[in-house]
Amino acid sequence: MVTDRTSLTDRVGFWAAILTGLLAAVSFGVAATTPPRTGPFAAPGSALPYPYAAAAQFVPRDFVWMYLALLMMLAFLVLAACVRQRAVDGRRVFGTIGLCLSTVSFTVIAMDYFIQLRTVQPALLRGELDGLAILSQYNPHGVFIALEELGFLVMGVSFAFLALSLGSLRLERVTRWVYLVSSALMVAAFVGMSWYFGFGLEYRFEVTAISIGWLTLMISGLLLAFVFRRPARQR
Repeated sequence: MVTDRTSLTDRVGFWAAILTGLLAAVSFGVAATTPPRTGPFAAPGSALPYPYAAAAQFVPRDFVWMYLALLMMLAFLVLAACVRQRAVDGRRVFGTIGLCLSTVSFTVIAMDYFIQLRTVQPALLRGELDGLAILSQYNPHGVFIALEELGFLVMGVSFAFLALSLGSLRLERVTRWVYLVSSALMVAAFVGMSWYFGFGLEYRFEVTAISIGWLTLMISGLLLAFVFRRPARQR
């Protein structure tokens, strides 16, 4: 018999999975079409010079993807809560750890992006550049990049624990492997790239991490939508 609690978890989980996958796809598309203005991936001869005052001409175009990514992170947090809620008792501890890590990831990313949207944007437009360069997304080794690396690295670790909380249905097993492979790639990329590039890493890991993270949320969102859509008696 399907309990009201299970039914509510399924409904919320289904829509959270749909929104997570959809927002991941849209925000990734917008971010991918926002050209890098500085750092190793900037087009030759087009990099903005420090302290990035000329970036004012790209407000708000270069910041639009952050609004979408914030909504994506919120949807993922709700999805993680639903995955934890439906886990069997023996695996719920993994879901709880995964949910806690997802909360940390959301908090770090939300603070990072909100500073860009509510502090960096208006400061650029007003020419208030004192102390702004270290916070700006245009600084390839600034606070923005560091916090984004931390947020997505923690997200990668949360994938591993959420994977361990999933059940034995075929789609759940597939999702588990998607999460585990993504988590392993994220951690390996961080360790390997940090070792290879050292203090010259700049935003290379950030680009790798968000690519892996967004792709994982797209795929797992679709898979989990089908998982939550199935009646409880079929699980």
